[in-house]
Parts: sequence; structure tokens; C-alpha cells
Amino acid sequence: MAAEKVHIENMPHPETWLKVTPSGLFCEPGGFYVDPLRAVERAVVTHAHSDHARPGHQAVLATRETLAIMRTRMGEDQAGLSQQALAWGERVRVGEVDVWLEPAGHVLGSAQVAMEWQGSRAVVSGDYKRVPDPTTPGFVPIPCDVFVTEATFALPVFRHPKPEAEIARLLDSVDLFPERTHVVGCYSLGKCQRLVALLRAAGWDRPIYLHGAHVAICDTYAMLGVQLGDLRPATVAQKDALVGAIVLAPPSAIADRWARRLAEPVVCAASGWMRVRQRAKQGGVELPLVISDHADWDELLQTLEDVGAPEVWVTHGREEALIHAAGLRGIRGRALRLVGYGEEEA
Repeated sequence: MAAEKVHIENMPHPETWLKVTPSGLFCEPGGFYVDPLRAVERAVVTHAHSDHARPGHQAVLATRETLAIMRTRMGEDQAGLSQQALAWGERVRVGEVDVWLEPAGHVLGSAQVAMEWQGSRAVVSGDYKRVPDPTTPGFVPIPCDVFVTEATFALPVFRHPKPEAEIARLLDSVDLFPERTHVVGCYSLGKCQRLVALLRAAGWDRPIYLHGAHVAICDTYAMLGVQLGDLRPATVAQKDALVGAIVLAPPSAIADRWARRLAEPVVCAASGWMRVRQRAKQGGVELPLVISDHADWDELLQTLEDVGAPEVWVTHGREEALIHAAGLRGIRGRALRLVGYGEEEA
């Protein structure tokens, strides 16, 4: 026991080997960045959202699904000259560091990056959520010395309702206004496909119409084994075919001229930010749906308890509130203030 205690006390603290740089979080003994903010020689990417997966890296390590979606979004030549796919729990040595990936539950392929060096372990969560999602494996807590977390919805006001209840509200509105088209603003990667899967689980077996910006990633999901049923392009559909239909489109399109092709559209939006009424009102949203791909306040606190880390680092979001709550639980907090991670896909 004494030898073990000496070993633990002599372990290098993660802040001695995991550094914040202008390019992002750098693992010094591994010689790689996690979700770098600009093109680098070696990157480990948590997921394929554009604020985490940037083009032009020399070498990229990620899940098979993330690499496939990166190729769809940015092209083969920009998704990394060298691409290495890791299966869940598969350990590789990168430089002097053991690296492995576990599910983050955010979108298809999203991973937490676990790093271990000289007995010291840090985990970078990327973006994550804790509620079940039919399109992606669920979050797996990893015990660690330092947990690096997002804090998008790190305020007590953000407690997301059950997504099934929000889908029920959407379908109730479709029943109430059968002569109108319901157009739902949603992010093209993750949110769109999750909404389709939730609608299918709720019994909606009719075609779901897509804005052109959503088609390619839905096709990639299908190629990766996530079946979404009958999806059709909204752009070429006859207006009468869209009566009583559900259309999924980017948030920017729902208030645009593009939506004029729809039959008396009911403008909806699916996001955790729909909890804030002013955001819904400003966006002209008639039916706000609080469906988020990020952890809410309770899930963030539960995750701190589940991973058991004595220290938490916060990449972006509401750092102060989460660090204060962590301190009340005896967990040391640190705000990394990494500028460049967005919240539009929340």
C-alpha cells in the first residue's frame, strides 16, 4: 500500500502535460491536439460538428462514423491526409500516451477522448448528453483525474423535458392543423436525424421531407447503419404533397423565402435554446420544441458525480455556474475559455 501511495503522489498532474494553446488543447507527451481550432499536424477529433472538426489536419484519429461524416461535410482531401479510425475502447499509443475513445452520446460517432500518461488520466468529453438517443450509443462515464467538459446549458434554468413529450407536442399540432405544413428548424448533423428517429418511434410512418442541406448527412447515417425510413427532398415536392407534412430544414431557412413553398407553414424549432422564450420569439418560432443534444444542468452535475474526477476543466459555455457548483461538491474547477466552439447546434 505504501508503494502504491508513493506512486499516486508522484503521478504528473494533467495540467503539466495537457496544455491550452492558441490552436486548442494540446497533449504534449502525445504530440497531438484534441479538437484543434485550426489545422495541425496531428488531431484527435471528438465529433464532426464544424466547431470541433476543422479541415486541413495532416493526421486525424476519430471514430469510423466521425471520419465518414467529416468526409461528407468537407471532402476527402480536407478531412485529414491520414485518417485512423478507433473502435470503442480500443487503446492505441500516440507518442508516449495511451489513447482510447468511449461514446459521448452527442451525435453519431461522437466520442470522449481518454488519455493516460504515467498513471495520470484525463478525459475530454467533447459535447455530450445523457438521455437515450436512437441514432447514437449512449454516454459512458470514465473515471479520471481531470474531466474536461462543456457547459453549454450549465444554468439551473436549463432542465430539458423528455424528447418524446416534445415530439408528442409536434404531432398534436399536426393533428390540430392538418391543412398546414410543419417545418422544423434543426441542425443538419445529429438533430435532424434524431428528430426523424424520434418521429418514427412515435409512429409517424409517412414521408419526412428534407431541405437540401440535410440530405447528404442523412444518406451518410444510412450508409453507417442508421435507418431513417422514407425521406424525400422538399425542394422538388409539389406544394399539395406538403399539406399536413413534416419538413426538416436548417434554422436559417425556416424564416427565409425558401419556406414560402410550404402550405401555410407552422414554424417550429428544435433546440435546447427554445427554453428561452425570447429566442423563440425573435426567430419567429410558433412551436418551440425543447430538444437538445447537450447535457442539461442536472445531467452535467450527475456526470461530475459519475466520473469521480477531483478536478473539472470547462472548455466553453456557462463556466462560472458549473465551476461554482463543482466547488460546492469538493471538486476543483478551472475555466479554459477556449474561443471557437459554438452553440448553434444545441
